[in-house]
Amino acid sequence: MRTLLIEPISLLVTMDAEGRELRDAAVLIRDGVIEAVGPCGTLGTASEVVDASRRLVMPGMVNTHHHLFQSLTRATPGAQDVKLFDWLIVHYPIWRHITPTMITISARLALAELLLSGATTVADHLYLYPNGARIDDEIQAAQELGVRFCPTRGSMSVGESRGGLPPDGVVEDEDTILRETRRAIESWHDPQPYSMCQVAVAPCAPFNVSQELMRESAQLARSYGVRLHTHVAETLDEEHYTLERVGLKPVAYMASLEWMGPDVWWTHAVKLDADEIALMAETQTGVAHCPASNMRLGSGIAPVRAYLDADVPVGLSVDGSASNDGGHMLAEARLAMLLQRVDRGAAALTAREALRMATVGGARVLGRSDIGQVTPGMAADLIAYDLDRHELAGAQADPLAALLFCAPTSIDWSLINGRFVVRDGALVGHDLQRIVAEHNQASARLRTLA
Repeated sequence: MRTLLIEPISLLVTMDAEGRELRDAAVLIRDGVIEAVGPCGTLGTASEVVDASRRLVMPGMVNTHHHLFQSLTRATPGAQDVKLFDWLIVHYPIWRHITPTMITISARLALAELLLSGATTVADHLYLYPNGARIDDEIQAAQELGVRFCPTRGSMSVGESRGGLPPDGVVEDEDTILRETRRAIESWHDPQPYSMCQVAVAPCAPFNVSQELMRESAQLARSYGVRLHTHVAETLDEEHYTLERVGLKPVAYMASLEWMGPDVWWTHAVKLDADEIALMAETQTGVAHCPASNMRLGSGIAPVRAYLDADVPVGLSVDGSASNDGGHMLAEARLAMLLQRVDRGAAALTAREALRMATVGGARVLGRSDIGQVTPGMAADLIAYDLDRHELAGAQADPLAALLFCAPTSIDWSLINGRFVVRDGALVGHDLQRIVAEHNQASARLRTLA
């Protein structure tokens, strides 16, 4: 049996139900699972000991929504200063040239970026499959890097000729979508505790999939016992679209399609009223909050304070790498805290509440009871910050809050399933500069094809 003892830990942030923050603490890990948490010097010995003095240790963060492939098209000219629908219209003609190899290369870079920012679990929404691309192409990158992954098999089936937003050339027929979704679940979904790959079913959005596909996707997902994911209520343009097409606002439309419940999470959920929030709470429908993307596209401010007060499950996400245009989880948590204060005042969201959304909140949204906390029985997904970094100088009175009040920093190390994936601020076993160079070459190639 492989054992790992982390001690002494200057500050251990457990994110447990009591919100315990322990000084001079220790964590004992056995075969990738947390066995014990306690005071330094009380947990015995282990085959490996890691010194975490002058370190803040906390659960790895959970990114509940992303589009990894979009890292190829960051800061695209013509899409820098427009709202969502126009932003998509600029990008669709570029994305249609993406190859399977580009999917893998983009996922490798975007996942590395997330790892270095403190994410240990990542949910990705891949809804574009041109030129023979498959969801397997991004799963390959996650396996290489050792990321705990939730690939969601996205889809678009309603192109311009049927009243949808995307060009017909980037949508799939619905039989292919359902067949490939079944294949993805049967090939890759692992429902067991501590699973490294759990697949979800994810038609893209109300403006690019049919009612029939939404219903059939929900039935398919529930027949396999997997989760459901989609974009909902991101913009007023979306609201106008669903009112014109089906006579319902997005939340009512989702409810009519049986797309609410504890097995469902939506991305964005910006444009909701009090009754709709109450319905989300009643059904325990989750939200992936994307503050940077919502700000970048001028979509609005999601009512996160109201969600938390109503006990709606809320996690954080960086969203697509071309609508953010980055993948830094700590920066996203900081923006979540600050954006609620812009909307509702200086006490609207605390640093600890934002970090809970980034950890245990995200685990709840993804239906994972085995991650998001540093407590016995949880997967050993932990990250550490060096308290002597210049960004945290002068903030030692409350180091945890300093992670968000001060400039966002990178992690010192990261464990997933008790194994180092980042150490001394660098990826373990991977050449980041090679990953970057390969990615830039693929991005340049993609732009020449468009």
